[in-house]
Amino acid sequence: MAAKRVCLAYSGGLDTSVILAWLIEQGYTVVAFLADVGQNEDYDAVKAKAEKIGAERMIIQNLQQELVEELVWPAVQCSFGRPRAKCTTPAHGYSDIPSRCDSSWPGRLSIKRRRRSSRGAYRSSTSDSRPCPCHPPSLGDADPDSGRQALLDFAEAKGVPVTSTKQKPFSMDANLIHCSYEAGMLEQPELEAPADMWTMTVDPMKAPDEPTRFTVHFEKGIPIKLEVGDKTITGSLEIFKAANEIGRANGVGRVDIVESRFIGLKSRGCYDTPGLTILRTAHRDLEGLCMDSKVRAIRDQMVTSNWTTCLYNGMYFSPEREFLHNSIVFSQRHIEGKVNMVAYKGSAFAVGRSSETSNLYSETESSMDTLEGFSPVDTSGFIAIQAIRLEKYGARKIRDGEPLAPV
Repeated sequence: MAAKRVCLAYSGGLDTSVILAWLIEQGYTVVAFLADVGQNEDYDAVKAKAEKIGAERMIIQNLQQELVEELVWPAVQCSFGRPRAKCTTPAHGYSDIPSRCDSSWPGRLSIKRRRRSSRGAYRSSTSDSRPCPCHPPSLGDADPDSGRQALLDFAEAKGVPVTSTKQKPFSMDANLIHCSYEAGMLEQPELEAPADMWTMTVDPMKAPDEPTRFTVHFEKGIPIKLEVGDKTITGSLEIFKAANEIGRANGVGRVDIVESRFIGLKSRGCYDTPGLTILRTAHRDLEGLCMDSKVRAIRDQMVTSNWTTCLYNGMYFSPEREFLHNSIVFSQRHIEGKVNMVAYKGSAFAVGRSSETSNLYSETESSMDTLEGFSPVDTSGFIAIQAIRLEKYGARKIRDGEPLAPV
């Protein structure tokens, strides 16, 4: 490399602090970048740590508004920042999924492609291929392939200040949306996560005995207003923070799962996601009132799963993700109305909903107390037509000596 200048997506955590120390040791000039996306962070301390380790500059950019509007509202999109400090190479901390960094892992990185980290992202217009600093060829004892314990040893040897310890080596990534927890004893999936690990929600067992009632208003599938008590909250960031607080106080949004990584291996992770859990629950309920059933079925079967796969596998900047995104936007054109919600001891659920624009629900046509709107003859004809293929299926089974309903 002619110019050994790197922009490092720096969280201040164990892996990025070790990477920063290693880059400095290798002679790189490093500009550290951190996106403020709502994580509970002492930014002055992060800046001081980066500079103490040896970063030339520490850039911190507030992207909370963009995170909500570009990621949360359009069904989990990706917010990104673009630090410009005349850097030739971007880098980020150790990834648990190698192919998210580069398909030729751990070989070379095509800088032209956009990259994202868990706390913001970056992109470069450079098209050169160079060794990938996000996973350097060797960190000696601190090679990321050696695991977090080796990183802790490297940090201790080099005097790199980190909050993780060998007793509590959790990998934690936090932002306005959630906090994730991995590593340490969590890698034993049969063990219960420690009670003091969770940072964004209270213990559901210790949540208030009185439920919190609130109402969420939507327009084209996007929350536009939240009413709780005597408060009315508007503005995307303010609404999401209010939902976060409701979820936090009531212990809503804790998940402990074993998931399938991109490469097919299993991994256990715990997640705190209070506000998004609440708003997603309300949104899904309103779709039940406003969205055509056939459109919803196709969206859920084909769009939703492929959309989440794109994001999970790091394929945000891809043509398939753009296609899926436009499909989602189209499906949300008529999702307008409000949902009355209750949050209570770890759960959030709808207790009522209404829409002034949807005509798919009719109290008269759906009533069990009257046949108004339908003729009994219509019903009988519908049942007879639906039964034709089933009668033929049963007749074939009887002809072949098969039981009609095998166990």
